[in-house]
Amino acid sequence: MIKKYLLSTACAAAAAISATQASALDEITVAYFLEWPMPFQFAKANGTYEEEMGVKINWVSFDTGTAMSAAMASGDVQIAVSQGVPPFVVATSAGQDIQTVDVAVSYSDNDNCVVAEALEIDKENAGELNGKKVGVPIGTAAHYGFLSQMAHFGVDIGSMEIVDMAPADGAAAFAQGNLDMVCGWGGALRRMVEHGNVLLTGAEKEELGILVFDVTSAPAGFIADESALLSKFLKVTADANAMWNSGDHKDDMLPVIAKDAGMDLADAEATIATFSFPSAEEQLSEKWLGGGAQSFMKGVADVFVNAGSIEAALDSYDGAVNSDPLEAALN
Repeated sequence: MIKKYLLSTACAAAAAISATQASALDEITVAYFLEWPMPFQFAKANGTYEEEMGVKINWVSFDTGTAMSAAMASGDVQIAVSQGVPPFVVATSAGQDIQTVDVAVSYSDNDNCVVAEALEIDKENAGELNGKKVGVPIGTAAHYGFLSQMAHFGVDIGSMEIVDMAPADGAAAFAQGNLDMVCGWGGALRRMVEHGNVLLTGAEKEELGILVFDVTSAPAGFIADESALLSKFLKVTADANAMWNSGDHKDDMLPVIAKDAGMDLADAEATIATFSFPSAEEQLSEKWLGGGAQSFMKGVADVFVNAGSIEAALDSYDGAVNSDPLEAALN
């Protein structure tokens, strides 16, 4: 596994030289989610990535971050945008050589579990969830949040019937009354809450240390071979985030983002309002790629080990984060 290292003056000079070199590739495939509106989609829809990077990009939508990992393992995908930390951790813990290269989005309120309204269960009587049937996309941020919340409430997950379901499928089954609880994110989560209630708000989860953020990830080999190309990709993304965060371009950007995400304008606006997009400078701070993300990954892995979801955690996840391409993009 390629270990993260700090850019020295010499390395910075080498990065500057490599940035002028042409890519060996003439096209790449990038994974993303539908019903997950983000500023990068404005640049995606306008062809800015291709223009700046000089390669053809095949954009492929996925249902889960675990599927993104599998596609990167097979060589079908070179970059995954907004992969959840838990599926990333599951893959790296199993030995897959992928690395985090930026923090795509933070969204504590847009990834959660919902209890069927007929059960009348909330945080005051959450113990009644013992023995219930729940739909969870295994190995994702929603799965981590589910395990963490059940541990907090003292619910025995061994007593529950846990069904591995993508959020869209879980929302449909929940609406039909086939599940007692369901977990997911984005548009699927909005459909879930039409038939139930969350146990904890995003703020309440954060107080318990249950963070929810996604990363942009890529195979370590691709990062090593195409660092300049990847830096260009991250620069376009950072510029789109800055454009959105300024608040001055919402009317221009939102309709484009909504259409690309496969959503109507109102739903896209409601969803993206629960997101935050850290700047490149913020991402390189101790809170995120400077140490915080690595520590959080270790915490996620330990929770999965204790729940029996993965066999073992890495001793450290420092090698699973490579901030060099983002550093180069910023400079």
